[in-house]
Amino acid sequence: MSERPLILVTNDDGYHAPGIKALTEVALEFGDVIKIAPDKPQSGMGHAITINSTLRMEKMPVDGDYEGYQCTGTPVDCVKIALDVILDRAPDLILSGINHGSNASINVIYSGTMSAALEGYIEGIPSLGFSLLDHSLEANFEASKHYVREMIALVLSKDKLNFCLNVNIPRLPLEMIKGIRFCRQAHAKWVEEFDQRQDPSGKDYYWLTGHFQPYEEHAEDTDLYALQKGYVSVVPVSYDLTHHDILNKIKEWKA
Repeated sequence: MSERPLILVTNDDGYHAPGIKALTEVALEFGDVIKIAPDKPQSGMGHAITINSTLRMEKMPVDGDYEGYQCTGTPVDCVKIALDVILDRAPDLILSGINHGSNASINVIYSGTMSAALEGYIEGIPSLGFSLLDHSLEANFEASKHYVREMIALVLSKDKLNFCLNVNIPRLPLEMIKGIRFCRQAHAKWVEEFDQRQDPSGKDYYWLTGHFQPYEEHAEDTDLYALQKGYVSVVPVSYDLTHHDILNKIKEWKA
């Protein structure tokens, strides 16, 4: 068994996305890498899994010292099949991303990138999801790689602890980023609108649009505030969706 950490790398933008290429390059500095990602973009898939159709996986030619696989499923499918089929032992770390676009605040709920990381956390594996606030396929990932490197080094230097970290990186050159802030998820939502159109046969179809609505723009302990001020935001997230404050209140209800 190699003494180097075993690192599983995945994403939701697809196997050939520039973000996962950058993430893989940094991961190789720290350990032995297995890369598995969807064969097409899977943004917004959340924690979806494939149960009504077959999954296929293809070993890919790689330009580097790692193994690469492409999967027809979702980001969570990729993590599941990697742990159950590809790997002969649990990885020491799961890295997801680097996502093209923000996964701060409420975006974490919809994110395939972060759901892949959460799946690792569910399985007891320390996991990090990385996102750059730039949707462009021509995005510059040099600053992101610096902070990916910093976060991996920090995590591997600590006693083993099970966690999932949501790391968002502002769209700034490295010299303008002020550092890392550990913070909480900001309260915000997407205000949806549906653009109604007609296809050539005259049947209606709908295109989801809308805008992002923050509610805590001046709360200094949130991820949105940190990003606005030029910091990398790091938020620990969990799959436990229990609203404990409300639970304590409804325990007093009389049936």
